[in-house]
Amino acid sequence: MVGTFPPTACGIATFSAALSAGLIAVGHSVDVVRVNPHEGLDDPLVLASLTGPPGPWGSGIEVLDRTDVAIVQHEYGIYPGSDGDEILDVVERLQVPTVIVAHTVRQTPTDGQRRVLTELCAVASAVVVMTRSGRERLIDGYGVDPCKVHVIAHGAATPHVTARPPAGRGRPRLLTWGLLGPGKGIEWAIDALLELGGMHPFPEYLVAGATHPKVKERSGEEYRNMLITRAWATGVSPHVSFDDTYRDLPALTELITSADLVVLPYDSEEQVTSGVLVDAVAAGRPVVSTAFPHATELLASGAGIVVPQRDPVALASAIRSVLTDPGLAADMAAEARRLAPDLSWGAVAGQYAELAQRLSADDRASTR
Repeated sequence: MVGTFPPTACGIATFSAALSAGLIAVGHSVDVVRVNPHEGLDDPLVLASLTGPPGPWGSGIEVLDRTDVAIVQHEYGIYPGSDGDEILDVVERLQVPTVIVAHTVRQTPTDGQRRVLTELCAVASAVVVMTRSGRERLIDGYGVDPCKVHVIAHGAATPHVTARPPAGRGRPRLLTWGLLGPGKGIEWAIDALLELGGMHPFPEYLVAGATHPKVKERSGEEYRNMLITRAWATGVSPHVSFDDTYRDLPALTELITSADLVVLPYDSEEQVTSGVLVDAVAAGRPVVSTAFPHATELLASGAGIVVPQRDPVALASAIRSVLTDPGLAADMAAEARRLAPDLSWGAVAGQYAELAQRLSADDRASTR
């Protein structure tokens, strides 16, 4: 497994750790080559750093070539070089079959971003995306061989839950969680509260999560402070709370299942993968989301309502519909629970294992 890895705080690190644990749970061994060379090799799975001084078991490439299949997480910003292009040299030198997991497939990439992802896919044995829209973008926009591209869902950290209404609080709870930064669109959800006048009881809106480390490094708490100021300026601050507490998986699951409605007001129209969305559905929560590609696809069968980006009136209308129509909320939650089993890390890891076994068998056959 190649990518960021805990204790690095980012979605790719969380994904790498969860997929590794899922593969181990279904009977496979996993070695990890961590991208960030500035953090110690303090996890028994981590055998080397991809860049910087070699780890105790040799360089990252040597570690990877001792395995049967290398699974490389690709996201812009986690690898060195222009648009992360130094990962190309690593993948091109590998002797084992390689799976590229494409977390971001931009519809309008820069020339550099297009080049890096196109070349990675060209040298890979297989490419995994997590949505059908991601697959279509790779084939149509990047010219990737359709036979190489596989759709495997993003796994859910939260366990599948049976029907369970949130604990009664007297006020319905709206929830957005995850690492904060521009593009999360939380300002539009705050504005949407203004459009909910006349609701009784009026909902509370909880925004949970620390500021993304890279955002904090660049601009401190500027985004969070803007949101707090916006809530005060619009008069909805009594109904909005911010909580940057770190939560382990049991505490996160308790938080998500406490929500009457999960709100994902993301600005991006490029986002083909959202772990937060998958966790919400796996936890059986109704979702109101803006129309980023993953939400449009996953919620199409009725687990949520999708509205345009940057449109607080549309957000408010959808929120009001769910909170005032118990039948609608129950139907959405039931559909989320129906989808949940296929989103478990066990199910997802099983698909990666099957793909890896096929590639390994093909590789052995070709060298006979």
